[in-house]
Amino acid sequence: MSNISGIAASSGIAIAKVYKLAVPDLSFEKKKVDSPEAEVKRLKEALEVSKQELEIIKENARKNLGDEHAEIFSAHLLVLSDPELIKPIEDKIKSDNANAEAALKETADMFIDMFKAMDNEYMRERAADIQDVTQRVMAHLLNVTFPDPALIDEEVVIVAEDLTPSDTAQLNKQFVKGFTTNIGGRTSHSAIMARSLEIPAVVGTKTITTSVNKDDLIIVDGIDGEVIINPTEEELSTYKKKQDDFEKQKQVWAKLKDEPTVTADNEHVELVANIGTPEDVVGVKNNGGEGVGLYRTEFLYMGKTELPTEEEQFEAYKSVLDQMGKDQPVVVRTLDIGGDKELSYLKLPEEMNPFLGFRAIRLCLERDDIFRVQLRALLRASVYGNLKIMFPMIATLDEFRQAKALLLEEKENLKSEGKDVSETIEVGIMVEIPSTAVIARQFAKEVDFFSIGTNDLIQYTMAADRMNERVSYLYQPYHPAILNLVSNVIDAAHAEGKWAGMCGEMAGDSIAIPILLGLGLDEFSMSATSILPARTQLRDLSKKELSSYKEQLLAMSTAEEVEAFIKEKTNQ
Repeated sequence: MSNISGIAASSGIAIAKVYKLAVPDLSFEKKKVDSPEAEVKRLKEALEVSKQELEIIKENARKNLGDEHAEIFSAHLLVLSDPELIKPIEDKIKSDNANAEAALKETADMFIDMFKAMDNEYMRERAADIQDVTQRVMAHLLNVTFPDPALIDEEVVIVAEDLTPSDTAQLNKQFVKGFTTNIGGRTSHSAIMARSLEIPAVVGTKTITTSVNKDDLIIVDGIDGEVIINPTEEELSTYKKKQDDFEKQKQVWAKLKDEPTVTADNEHVELVANIGTPEDVVGVKNNGGEGVGLYRTEFLYMGKTELPTEEEQFEAYKSVLDQMGKDQPVVVRTLDIGGDKELSYLKLPEEMNPFLGFRAIRLCLERDDIFRVQLRALLRASVYGNLKIMFPMIATLDEFRQAKALLLEEKENLKSEGKDVSETIEVGIMVEIPSTAVIARQFAKEVDFFSIGTNDLIQYTMAADRMNERVSYLYQPYHPAILNLVSNVIDAAHAEGKWAGMCGEMAGDSIAIPILLGLGLDEFSMSATSILPARTQLRDLSKKELSSYKEQLLAMSTAEEVEAFIKEKTNQ
């Protein structure tokens, strides 16, 4: 028996036998061939079979996980059809008389190394896509079986170096009870998909694949980030109880699905969800969300070969508004591309520091041809529900004024075309840049609402890239500097009779929730599965009592002091 610690990526407890998901032996002998034409034919056949498999996987993903996750495989299929990858392989076969395996590996390795070396995380992820796809092609060239999780027919916990998108999309939650990997973080593909499937996951263990054998019994504790290998009877009993307790807890949470979110002293706050696609609304409804606090529209633009049309966007926005109904708010963030999210068909200049570069509203104001299409689609959809529009990455009042002017211009254009547009759309901004938080009082006179994007606000305030493990200790949501900025934004909104929400990870954090309640936050937006635990927690908190600690908290010196104080006051 041994324990390994990792990152809790998806809550719950899984107990089952190990299923090692390893790439098969893809070694081969490099050799000269007599007929390059025959090798090119072999390559084309392997590519074709791989495409057929990916189409099936993509369809499974669409059924099990929704369109957003299926789009990952559209990207994989594009890789298999990309002449910039395929032609160099064919050229190498012909010019070097190389066997197809050698030409494939050398060319793929060159592209993988090139992408891995890039500063941009989105581009580094493309290296994983190329690796995933070319390994599948290689397996067909070598006539070896590529791992196919879709064929699992008994209860297992999957153990792997990492789970590729194509692996995760094939998981059948009836049999796959959980998974654990050597690498990955809470924001990796596999972690996000695990939360969508609602199966426990622990990632980033570093050594799990070398620590277990096929058919070992394993416990994955997705609550505390622990993996227990070949547990004792006593441990097994302890974790079965923890598993039962978690299931009972979920049933308790479920009872609050249709209840309002009220504190112990009967103050109402709004609990809403972050979504990426219209399909995600089902999760919002199932988890008792009171609206959508952040609709990330960039997924409409990703995994494609060209910009989405006005009609495509209109249908997506209308679908979300229709599903949420006339009363429940839907806050739509306009296009936030750049930083770690790139579009292959938008040839943007390479930047030294893309997170601080040409992205989000900066891109939209310069490329107003793209921006106007989105604004028109949103305005047309507005009559189907309670739409609120939010501009991201606003650093100056002038940017907000320009963006709002374009919105009003397109509104007039639509009305002159005889199209209906809602007259009650609130227009706000995402507060994620420290300068905006500092002068929130000036912004509050012109915006209808604020939504605080803490993921970026924290990394910009602390000058610490949240993707960089070596400085991750500086990613401190409870740091007094962050709390003072958040408090400033909330106070500024209230002084002008406006509301303030939060749509970063911090909004669903059990330590942060009482702090934010005390600071006066009106709306908490989080992943759908965090809503019911948050509602349960808020019912036991007194807003009046927590408000009385505000000045004390803001005057503290360290995040550790804040955390210890809140834990003591709320018995956490």
